[in-house]
Amino acid sequence: MAKIDEEALAEAYNRALALEKAGEIDAAVKAYQEVLAIDPDDHGGASVRIAALGRGEAPPKAPDAYVETLFDQHAEAFEDILVEQLGYAVPAMVRQRLQTLKLGPFKRLLDIGCGTGLTGGTLRDMVEDMTGIDISENMVEIAHEKDLYETLYVAELEDFLEDNDDEPFDLITATDVLPYLGALEPLFFGAAENMVAGGLLIFSSETLAATNERPFIVGPHQRYLHSEAYIRERLDATGFDIVEISEINVRMQDGEPSPGQLVIARLRA
Repeated sequence: MAKIDEEALAEAYNRALALEKAGEIDAAVKAYQEVLAIDPDDHGGASVRIAALGRGEAPPKAPDAYVETLFDQHAEAFEDILVEQLGYAVPAMVRQRLQTLKLGPFKRLLDIGCGTGLTGGTLRDMVEDMTGIDISENMVEIAHEKDLYETLYVAELEDFLEDNDDEPFDLITATDVLPYLGALEPLFFGAAENMVAGGLLIFSSETLAATNERPFIVGPHQRYLHSEAYIRERLDATGFDIVEISEINVRMQDGEPSPGQLVIARLRA
């Protein structure tokens, strides 16, 4: 791996942010492109920021280096920021919908993007055996300290789903994962390959307005938004039937709700 010129990277990134804040979009995009030239792995998410500014196609997913860095940096304060400050309550919504629909209990859960264990903690009494994966080592360390999961992995989701040879799961959750994914085939297909027939996949997404004809975009807060039509089409193509799609508020952002969906899908026999 080539050594990154940290000083040049910081200068270019800070200049790009300042230009973006000043509304000088063309100059900001050029500066973000300089960031990418210095750091091709994109630890700062410059490619995502360019897409959020409406320039160029959205990447198929947020760069692994960016997501790992972002969550490693915020691991210690993650729950305070997400739950207390941003009003994030998707794990509780998952539990409520499962109970209302009388689904469960479950034998094996795979919690994709487990973070510090918010979803795992909410579902612990409904599952015999829980496995969690997250790309951030610091987040997994915090989850480990809670002693919630039988097994924890530091892994990128596509790699894990492709390489895993453990016993299949009857429940897979992916809460607050889609905001860092564009194309959904790797997640849905990989989940199907690691599930028992009739198993459930539950995930949250942030909603792309129906007036936008694209399947997904990067929104103004550098988080991916997905169209419901795209989600439905990709689930069907990868072998899932939709059990329920609920309209939810994923979290607050700058004092405004982030409209989203909680999706429960069942793998066809």
